[in-house]
Amino acid sequence: MSSALIDLQRITKSYRQGDLPIDVLKGIDLQIAAGEFVALLGPSGSGKSTLMHILGLLDRPTSGAYFLDGSDVAGLDDDQLSALRNRKIGFVFQTFYLIPYLTALENVVLPGLYGQESGATIRRRAQEILQQVGLSDRMDFRPSQLSGGQQQRVAIARALLNDPPVLLADEPTGQLDSTTSQEIMELISQINRQGRTVILVTHDIATAACAQRRIELNDGLVCRD
Repeated sequence: MSSALIDLQRITKSYRQGDLPIDVLKGIDLQIAAGEFVALLGPSGSGKSTLMHILGLLDRPTSGAYFLDGSDVAGLDDDQLSALRNRKIGFVFQTFYLIPYLTALENVVLPGLYGQESGATIRRRAQEILQQVGLSDRMDFRPSQLSGGQQQRVAIARALLNDPPVLLADEPTGQLDSTTSQEIMELISQINRQGRTVILVTHDIATAACAQRRIELNDGLVCRD
């Protein structure tokens, strides 16, 4: 085990398609230090989304070891994984996944409902984060009243509510125009500069250029780091 925040050792992932095994990840060794900004690049089918799901504790590897902040997550049951994911990892997706009938503030509050803090404390923190992402005047707006860039800012605020050390961003600018994409990537870069580890999955070279480290996957293996 290394001192890295994230340490993957010989990670494989296989699925079955009928009687045939499909090997998606074929032995990934990867260490990511606290505070890094890493982009995962690769063509469709390279394994980057599968790797993201494993990193985010949304899926389990077929074999190999995964140490997150010094803890081996392989032996955790589903409830333990869910609790760890809620504390340690924030997610931002290409599709914003906002609940349409809730306001921006109510959407951001959601991840805090599973913790032990009071509703007032959670709400106050959600308001502070929405101010930080530039939406102090949009807290009571529903998603349909917000632009795509504003919706993604709400999603980023939601991901930060529980103060996770890791932010996973899966094609976060995929539905945005070029100007708005630049604004969102600057916001994500700012979050990284504040000390949070950011792992970005993208197929776009320009988006990946925002990261300090670029890891390329091909055919289930790291081909460049």
